[in-house]
Amino acid sequence: MLDRVADKWSLLVIALLERRTLRFTELRNKIDGISQRMLTVTLRQLERDGLVERTVHPVVPPKVEYALTDLGCTLHDTIKALVTWTEAHQEEIAAARAAYDRRAAQEAAV
Repeated sequence: MLDRVADKWSLLVIALLERRTLRFTELRNKIDGISQRMLTVTLRQLERDGLVERTVHPVVPPKVEYALTDLGCTLHDTIKALVTWTEAHQEEIAAARAAYDRRAAQEAAV
């Protein structure tokens, strides 16, 4: 279970579904870098774990919405601090990664 909720895509989906319902396309547009397949897999796993509820409306074309379940809401409360920390420090993390990669490339060249 820790692997699932610690996955970056799962964290982002759970964060986006806080107190609101979103359609698949809305989720995909809000999550930079996620493929349609990866979002589908992530949503299915979260639904299987009881964290996300999928509602299909009988209209043409089909309208599918996703929302956190009560259980998912309790998890959101737990991970909210982690998501906030990640958002606040993403530039520092990117800079640290770039510096590491430069050092690793220099060491490999030597």
